[in-house]
Amino acid sequence: MTKALIPALQGASLSAGNLDAYIRQINGIPVLTADEERELALRLENQNDLEAAQQLIMSNLRFVVKIARGYSGYGLPLADLIQEGNIGLMKAVKRFSTTHEVRLISYAVHWIKSEIHEFVLRNWRIVKVATTKPQRKLFFKLRSSKKRLGWFSNDEVNEVAKTLGVKPETVLEMESRLSGSDVTFDPPTNDNDDEQHFTPAAYLTDDSADPSYQLEHDDTRSQELSLMADSLKTLDDRSQDIIKRRWLNDDKATLHELAGEYQVSAERIRQIEKNALNKMRVIFEA
Repeated sequence: MTKALIPALQGASLSAGNLDAYIRQINGIPVLTADEERELALRLENQNDLEAAQQLIMSNLRFVVKIARGYSGYGLPLADLIQEGNIGLMKAVKRFSTTHEVRLISYAVHWIKSEIHEFVLRNWRIVKVATTKPQRKLFFKLRSSKKRLGWFSNDEVNEVAKTLGVKPETVLEMESRLSGSDVTFDPPTNDNDDEQHFTPAAYLTDDSADPSYQLEHDDTRSQELSLMADSLKTLDDRSQDIIKRRWLNDDKATLHELAGEYQVSAERIRQIEKNALNKMRVIFEA
């Protein structure tokens, strides 16, 4: 249904080039009264009225802009933040019900912030600073608690850790990530040879391209295959078949499949397999 609600934004297209025009346009849309909002919500809830959904969305776009402005300190385009917030608003409208007994925007704040949070975490740095749920929560709380970039004192670390309910080590780790910055892999070139800085690609070695390493790898691989062939020959026919089908074939057989063919229990097949592997291991370790 969220995709079906997207046409609601066609009359208020958003891009970095016309952001001011977009904001003026949505600020001109009247804010719904509580009764009007409830009537539209009932139409959407009972009749799946997409026109009602459009009116609910359009009348609340101004609030998305206000919320998005609160994330301007992350260095991301405001237009992008607003677009992500609009997606959250549409999701909220989809789930909104008159039984919540609150205004739509009060209900939608969670969804709007959630989409913006996801966008910030995906795009704030090239390397993700927060991957687990606790880290993501700490990321935003730490940013709001910390008014300067740099390092906290020990007392500040302990105070933040106590306030946020995490270990001091976790606060230090996240602060280190926040205080870092992305570094380009290819710095700008300089026409002056004396001052030119070479990119990492110019001086990092690639050991995989060394013929001696490749020859050593191929020789080791050849010896291992030869040892495997020799060790298989020491097994009886049944053990060879079980090892090949359990370990070497692309389409590997199960214990129960082999047990059915050899008319023994699956446990017996497992014992045969274990004994065969032990015999082969002796040859490999010799």
